[in-house]
Amino acid sequence: MIKKWIGCAVVFSLCLSLLAPGGLSRAADASVRVTLPDFTVNLNGHAVENQYRDYPLLVYHGITYFPMTWYDSRLLGLEANWAPDDGLTIKQSQVTSSYVPYKSERRNSASYAAEVLASAVMVNGKAIDNTKEEYPLLSFRDVTYFPLTWRFAHDEFKWGYQWSDTDGLGITSENPQVQSVQLPAYSGENDVALFKGYYYFVETTDMTNHVYRAPMQQPYDKEEIYSYNVTTYGLQKQAAFQIRDNTLWFTYHLGGATMGHDEFVKIGDNGKAELLYRGYLDFRETPYGTLIINFGVPPRSGNLYLSPPGPEGGNRNAVGDANLMYGWHVTYGNGFGAGRDGSSTTIISDDIYVLASRGQTDPNKIYKINLKTGETGKIVNAEVSRFRIFDSKLYYVKDTDSALYSAELDGMGEMKLSDHAVSWFDNIDGNLFYTTMKEANRFELYYADPYGADPLVWSTPVSSVQVLNGRIVCRFGETDNYGVILLDSSGRLLLEVADSISRVLTSDEGVLLESARDSSVLFIR
Repeated sequence: MIKKWIGCAVVFSLCLSLLAPGGLSRAADASVRVTLPDFTVNLNGHAVENQYRDYPLLVYHGITYFPMTWYDSRLLGLEANWAPDDGLTIKQSQVTSSYVPYKSERRNSASYAAEVLASAVMVNGKAIDNTKEEYPLLSFRDVTYFPLTWRFAHDEFKWGYQWSDTDGLGITSENPQVQSVQLPAYSGENDVALFKGYYYFVETTDMTNHVYRAPMQQPYDKEEIYSYNVTTYGLQKQAAFQIRDNTLWFTYHLGGATMGHDEFVKIGDNGKAELLYRGYLDFRETPYGTLIINFGVPPRSGNLYLSPPGPEGGNRNAVGDANLMYGWHVTYGNGFGAGRDGSSTTIISDDIYVLASRGQTDPNKIYKINLKTGETGKIVNAEVSRFRIFDSKLYYVKDTDSALYSAELDGMGEMKLSDHAVSWFDNIDGNLFYTTMKEANRFELYYADPYGADPLVWSTPVSSVQVLNGRIVCRFGETDNYGVILLDSSGRLLLEVADSISRVLTSDEGVLLESARDSSVLFIR
């Protein structure tokens, strides 16, 4: 086994243009002859095409060398960095990447000249004297190549290794893998969801949107569950999936922006899709039926209704104080303005907690309405932009300072929680996190520490953040080093994803992503 490893080992490489352009190539000296492997190589199940690859695998003295490019190294859980004073450092880390083929238009030759790397090298904190290595690190096309000997691949990086005369060399790493979901190429043009073992996606043909579902294990085995006609592309073409109360829904828009309406379709576990609601509205299930918030324009008071269960469901009955305007965050001053606040409304037993306004003199307060008695009462008198309820406590952002506060469900015991203005907040396992705007579309992520200054959770500003399936998922901009990071409920790093990501998609397990490179769908379990 060891003999075969030494005879066919693999090496990883780092793209010097990303680390320090030309830095490692200037530190290389002795030239050696290398060849392309004449056997198949698989990396975490991905077959490497060496003949047409900018950075092919190489063989030197019977040992296979692998290029430490940005994506290749992170595919196998390695992070490499270059500094003029310290040289090259390579370490096993909490990183991953999808497989990037580095395709080339030119066919590679059978052999090339490479250079022995002369700069300092650290591997997992251990200094490597490349001048004394039997299989030294090499430089080829301004990329560092690393020998995959048993010492490095097995002892340092804990990789699995398989070799056979028929299948060639296979390397597997223990880091989480980014899987390319084999959905049709058009799926990335609209929304995609993963729910209870099925992918859901949309195809537009002519003027019809077709909604499909397909099993996770057979993503090309699609079945149509719903379709609808669109009169124009753009706004009407786009559908949106969401999980509400452990049920998958999708919504779409018909008609113009003002005179049109939204349609809400419920998808059963058997794949049956049923159109249940039309209009500009939001809804919540209660013990007494479905609560409807009417967001028709212009905003008006008395827009809260209860639709009873069963055959009487079409008869909507007004709920609460008819003089209040529910579910809007309103502004006055230079004219009247209003924005929907669909996320705040919360049902607890017989009580509705909702944002409401009573004219210009009393806007944006939190009210409680008892569904059994109809009693309506104000519980937070400060002007609030939005609120959430976690563990039987209110959490809300005030209009005056944009800071985060908490109180008991009756509004008593108010406490300020954030040191900064809050753009987003959520709770995970009793830990409260929030973002504050750093610059346009860039936010800093903080932990709300009740006992001291709020620590910055991640040094790089994020583009978006959400709590998803027990993790904090932070997405970054296309020019940042990483596309997404996953944090645990304490804010500790779980994984950095090297791929540039355009969207975090709806999923009830793992993390479903859309690649910014080609709009393909990616999945991390």
